[in-house]
Amino acid sequence: MKKYAINDKNQAMPARILPVNEEAFAPQDHTTVTWLGNAGILINAQGTTILIDPLLCGFDMPLLFDIPLTTDKVKDLDAYLVTHIDNDHFSRETCQKLKDVCHAYHSTQFVAEQMREIDVPGIGHDINESFDVNQVRVTLTPAKHNWQNGSSKYSYREWKEEDYCGFWFDTPDGTIWLPGDSRLLESHLHMPSPDVILFDFSDNDWHITLDGAIRLANTYPDAKLVCIHWGTVDAPTMAPFNGNPDSLYERVVNPDRICVLYPGEAMPL
Repeated sequence: MKKYAINDKNQAMPARILPVNEEAFAPQDHTTVTWLGNAGILINAQGTTILIDPLLCGFDMPLLFDIPLTTDKVKDLDAYLVTHIDNDHFSRETCQKLKDVCHAYHSTQFVAEQMREIDVPGIGHDINESFDVNQVRVTLTPAKHNWQNGSSKYSYREWKEEDYCGFWFDTPDGTIWLPGDSRLLESHLHMPSPDVILFDFSDNDWHITLDGAIRLANTYPDAKLVCIHWGTVDAPTMAPFNGNPDSLYERVVNPDRICVLYPGEAMPL
């Protein structure tokens, strides 16, 4: 049975949500990946908990469903990671609300500066730099998403490629890769083969494009593909939010590895 449907605006959206409770952050003997909507991810790696780009509150666009995790359910968090500045990834309100329970905030150098400006203790990293969150090794991977350089609204600075990143996770149970919002880069095609790709397939020139997503998926034919950045935002004319999993199955090698999760659903590695 499909986990998604097409609404009357021709948007693919999840058929239901599964609320995420405090138990999702509890110690466990394995690693799970939970999709929270848009690009938000919770990794629980044998009790080490990491939120990536969570959009739990304060977003300025209408959503297609209620986000499955609320900030009050997060009682203890090992790390909060942000890939880039766009407000569907860097939720300032979410960052601030989790300050009392989060042990560390990590991002690129630029985003970490922006965190510190709102009194969140961001730690900045360079591309290809690694750091540890308990037993999980995290490495920043390159991304190209500096679309703001073409906008007069954002012309107050030069937006550099290193302001944006993906994340590679070496967990006790396998490897997880989030390429992040990015055009397809040549380096993306020469990574070690990951066990899981957190898979953006947005058909947009400042994302990977659908053709680029297919090329990436088929470069790593054994990686599970957890679909993200789709079915969340009620913006039917904006391609970055409107990927349709139906577009993948006939073009992806080994299509059984395509993982369409309900928001709030945990998938074991």
